[in-house]
Amino acid sequence: MAYKYIAKEWAKPEESFVEDLMKQRLILYRKQPTTIRIEKPTRLDRARSLGYKAKQGYVVARTRIRRGGLRKKRPKAGRRPKRMGVAKFKPAKSLKLIAEERTGKKFPNLEVLNSYWVGEDGRSKWFEVIMVNKTVLSRQHNFKTQKAKRANQNLLNLANQRGRANRGLTASGKRVRNLVKSPEKKNPKKRKTKTTK
Repeated sequence: MAYKYIAKEWAKPEESFVEDLMKQRLILYRKQPTTIRIEKPTRLDRARSLGYKAKQGYVVARTRIRRGGLRKKRPKAGRRPKRMGVAKFKPAKSLKLIAEERTGKKFPNLEVLNSYWVGEDGRSKWFEVIMVNKTVLSRQHNFKTQKAKRANQNLLNLANQRGRANRGLTASGKRVRNLVKSPEKKNPKKRKTKTTK
């Protein structure tokens, strides 16, 4: 029940207490390293919806990414403006995917499961990346129900995909590759065909 209220506040941070809270937190975030492991997720509702559980084998890390496009140095030799190659250069990946790749590189024994946005300022964006340790998960055998056992097996199948973030197998990676359909495309409105008499 509490997750519903957390999600409601984070849906529009500028209209809730989250904005003031994040202003204080960003001061601390700027002083921290680019990638840092954290004890528990900042947005518990979002983390849980993306597969996080508070048990052994799950790790959360916060990563800072520089905002903006690809900054290029202006060439010293003469060129016409069109061929300068400075402006209008945009990365093919989203900043979220870049955050997942860098975090996966920092923790090579873990597999990236998913990630979510936690804050931004004029210079940087912060994402929290959920990772799993497949060796720890594979040791867990005492499941109370068949459903829990199946869920763990599904997670192990994801964790066994080595280099998920680098191969575009996470949700943000699939979105960059145009493999995630938007809700409008999933359920298109049925077009009424005109019947001619």
